[in-house]
Amino acid sequence: MTSDPHHDCACDHDHHDASVPHEHHAHDHADHDHGDHDHDHCDGHSHGFGFGHHHVHAPASFGMAFAIGITLNTAYVAGEALWGVWAHSVSLLADAGHNLSDVLGLAGAWLAQVLATRPSSVRFTYGLRRSTILSALANAMILLLVTGGIVWESVLRLFSHQNVQGEIISWVALVGIAVNAVTALLFMKGASSDLNIRGAFLHMAADAVMAFSVVIAGLLISFTGYTIIDPIMSLIVSVSIVIGTWSLLRSSLDLALDAVPAGIDPDAVQSALLSLDGVSGLHHLHIWAMSTTETALTVHLVCDPTKPVSTDLVIARAADLVRTRFDIAHPTFQLETQPSVCDTHQPCC
Repeated sequence: MTSDPHHDCACDHDHHDASVPHEHHAHDHADHDHGDHDHDHCDGHSHGFGFGHHHVHAPASFGMAFAIGITLNTAYVAGEALWGVWAHSVSLLADAGHNLSDVLGLAGAWLAQVLATRPSSVRFTYGLRRSTILSALANAMILLLVTGGIVWESVLRLFSHQNVQGEIISWVALVGIAVNAVTALLFMKGASSDLNIRGAFLHMAADAVMAFSVVIAGLLISFTGYTIIDPIMSLIVSVSIVIGTWSLLRSSLDLALDAVPAGIDPDAVQSALLSLDGVSGLHHLHIWAMSTTETALTVHLVCDPTKPVSTDLVIARAADLVRTRFDIAHPTFQLETQPSVCDTHQPCC
């Protein structure tokens, strides 16, 4: 969005046209902080989408973690699938299916993270940050679809018993625990702050649980001879995976639909902005995720004629407030001099 960088602030000048809004994009950079400058004429300092002025807030890099995880899981998938066919084990084949989905999920998450670091362009003015959200959503959907296929195969196996070699199942699954656990640990650090990394982590953690259940199933079959334990254990673990994946699906779908990111209270943001000196009201407050690690905000702030404050100072204070208190690094503020036709104390009208 663009605006005239030399416009006059109407907060403390009566002779300006009150119908003309002033729009500002506040960049989260120290060299743009004008909090200590109170300009008498409030000559609104702003930046438009000049494409020579790129700002990329990249998430922490997990490139090595992705490379190791994909390599380990690709090798394990091939070996586990072969042993699963030879041992007639649906548990091993189910686990191999999950690991195959992990390889695809990890590759997609890695690609999304790389795309998120690309600068903005004339066509993609926010860059390709949203690809991390789509990757998290795809990870959740792939995991649920693969789990659904395992449930179907397990139900069929309940009614057609086959010889299963329990000891072989357990030994192969033990290797799977090591592969999946090591890979999951590589992503544990970023799982709480990045939904894209969380998707990769949950994928690997789910397979580690599945592999552990296969070890238990193999041991029980060896001691009891009851091959029906194999599909029953697969069904139990599949249900637990669906329950664990549901929150990832819901969170990623929310972000894809521009919902307010979890952990940010729109009412708290509204109250904080209204508490700023020089602001008498606000409307059209929108908060959404640009990626799994970055949040954007747009809002119309109404200047308080009884407390004239420069445009630069209002914007600098507002940008600092939303950044420090709500971790919103991409705010855009439009300053107005009179209330809108809607209730100015509503987040949107």
